[in-house]
Amino acid sequence: MKTKNQANPIKKYPSPPFKKQTQKPPGVEKDLKPKADHGEKSYQGNGLLKDKAVIITGGDSGIGKAVAIAMAREGADIVISYLDKVEDEDAKDTLKWVKKAGRKAILVRGDIRSEAQCKKIVNKCVKEFGKVDIIINNAAYQMTYQTVEEITAEEWNKTFETNMSAMFYLVKHAKSHIPAGGSIINTTSVNAYDPNPTLLPYAATKGAIQNFTASLAQLFLEDGSGIRVNAVAPGPIWTPLIPSTIPKHDKFGDNTPIGRPGQPIEIAPIYVFLASEAASYISGATIPATGGRVTI
Repeated sequence: MKTKNQANPIKKYPSPPFKKQTQKPPGVEKDLKPKADHGEKSYQGNGLLKDKAVIITGGDSGIGKAVAIAMAREGADIVISYLDKVEDEDAKDTLKWVKKAGRKAILVRGDIRSEAQCKKIVNKCVKEFGKVDIIINNAAYQMTYQTVEEITAEEWNKTFETNMSAMFYLVKHAKSHIPAGGSIINTTSVNAYDPNPTLLPYAATKGAIQNFTASLAQLFLEDGSGIRVNAVAPGPIWTPLIPSTIPKHDKFGDNTPIGRPGQPIEIAPIYVFLASEAASYISGATIPATGGRVTI
């Protein structure tokens, strides 16, 4: 798995302060300044996921887009799940990169808070590719709040339904289609270890995802299915979600020892590793990628 030539990680990508910018959630790539790096020009595959069928939620931009590009270059076919029409342009760009890698891809737009939508995503993958080898539970919703009183029940539930319930729905409906050796990878966060008080609902879901991952990993090995379940815990990663949900995004990432936010391409290879045969003895684990922030 090759990306860029070796470089000082502190200086490898842009550091804050960033230009203040206004976006509405969930944000789009074209308005993000500086642009995020998804590995479009750098990631080189090695056939680690040849002919695997992959579902990626939130695959239109950010980490999901970088994972889609990387896995396609490793030989996988991709189902790209995303939320809204406003993300169509980003999703089509991800689709373009997957096809450019010589692999198949389909787009599925819709709200994964709905169990029916999650079942639809699984069914489309099975219909198109005959199976589901890998699920990347990546899509997430967050919003910044200064007080607990301003968090409505609707917002709380929306965060948990998007970040947590959707994972359960997808796994539930995909389980019977995942062969032994399949892999489920859930995106948690540094917030599971070091919660940001202004991201209360979001941080709570990320802690829940860690527990879900650990429990599911044991369940799927003890039942003999041979499906591995792991998680990735990114630190601050520069994606369209950031300027659309964090008011002080001009300083985003400056709270890491590395002094900057990560780029999606810096996270994608971890998902590739966990999905590959190289990680055959790893299940129930979380791999942090936090720019040096402590997760112990």
